[in-house]
Amino acid sequence: MDRDKIRKRFGYILLVSFVLLTFFSPVGRILKIPNEITFFEGQTFTLPTATFVEANGDRDHLQLQKENEIQLQAKQKGESEVVYHIAGLPIKKVHVNVLKDFKVIPGGQSIGVKINSKGVLVVGYHQVETDAGKVSPGEEAGIKIGDLITKINGKTIESINEVGSFVQEAGEKGEPLQLGIQREDKEFETQLTPQQEKGDSNYKLGLYIRDSAAGIGTLTFYDPKSKKYGALGHVISDMDTKLPIVVKDGYIVPSTVTSIQKGANGVPGEKLAKFLNQRNTIGNIEKNNQFGIYGTIHKTLSNPVMNEPIPIALSHEVKKGPAKILTVVDNDKVELFDIEIISSIPQKFPATKGMVLKITDPKLLEKTGGIVQGMSGSPIIQDGKLIGAVTHVFVNDPTSGYGVHIEWMLNEAGIKIYENEEKAS
Repeated sequence: MDRDKIRKRFGYILLVSFVLLTFFSPVGRILKIPNEITFFEGQTFTLPTATFVEANGDRDHLQLQKENEIQLQAKQKGESEVVYHIAGLPIKKVHVNVLKDFKVIPGGQSIGVKINSKGVLVVGYHQVETDAGKVSPGEEAGIKIGDLITKINGKTIESINEVGSFVQEAGEKGEPLQLGIQREDKEFETQLTPQQEKGDSNYKLGLYIRDSAAGIGTLTFYDPKSKKYGALGHVISDMDTKLPIVVKDGYIVPSTVTSIQKGANGVPGEKLAKFLNQRNTIGNIEKNNQFGIYGTIHKTLSNPVMNEPIPIALSHEVKKGPAKILTVVDNDKVELFDIEIISSIPQKFPATKGMVLKITDPKLLEKTGGIVQGMSGSPIIQDGKLIGAVTHVFVNDPTSGYGVHIEWMLNEAGIKIYENEEKAS
């Protein structure tokens, strides 16, 4: 047998051995361990091992207990590593990042939401009936639906009430208005000449505008130390333009659920609720983005079901199986309901729709038919940890929907769980 054939046969043997070692042996299970794991002070993380494999770790930050598996117990925050080796030869290195112990108070309460936009939002065109025919001055000026009018004649505009006097004065003088427009991330100026409607003394822009939006949702969490909160788990968009509302300011108030429109295939259900007292604000709104609304809470909402801080779970810790949600379906009573986590994607970067969940609680299914509008933001609890929030319903299957991982909501709230005050040397 020539040397080339011997080399090929030897190569095949090595390849098969490698495949068997990687996929079917105890060593293979070890090699499949992620190169990096993250968990919190005081928590335990389980790693596989084998009788002939040794593992060493940084004893200052971790405590290793080995039987049929390795139990890593996080003693203090910092970075360290666990090294697997056989007969002194390293085969796997795992970077371990221990984060400072962190807990939040889960929500579940129904809240009323009022957002004021940064300027006035253009939501449609209006045809003004003039002596020369129908015209929309706003459309002729190049203004588009979804634009924000932020300035008129150099003055910052914060509400609809400020617009009328500018329009009437310009119309009577026959002069154009100088409008400051924000379109997505761009700002520019344009001129608009108001027109007088036939048989009316008032002048018109030829635009439908709005400066605020209101609705209901569910509080997800708040930090008892910083008082920062997160809610909804998804962006608030204008009902007409479907575009995200750029926040100037806003507030949240307690709300009570008056009735439920039950969901069915193709028809999402809805919580019907009313604001309890718009003067009784419990927090402000500073941010509105794809992960929800955020701000600072200044009054504590009652939650008799879970009123103490609980740990959070990072995306890689979430697993398929039973979980619970906190939400309100009757008056202002927060209740726990059973759900099933169908799938969860470990995410290294902020992203929505990280989980697929299914409502399994007979009581909740009977009451709502599944996930309904107004349930967005309902905190998801698994193994005593806050793992995320309900965000969207599947239109063709209201019993199922998406959830967002809690670490991304915390990040948007300005709570930096990954920032250690000091690192291990």
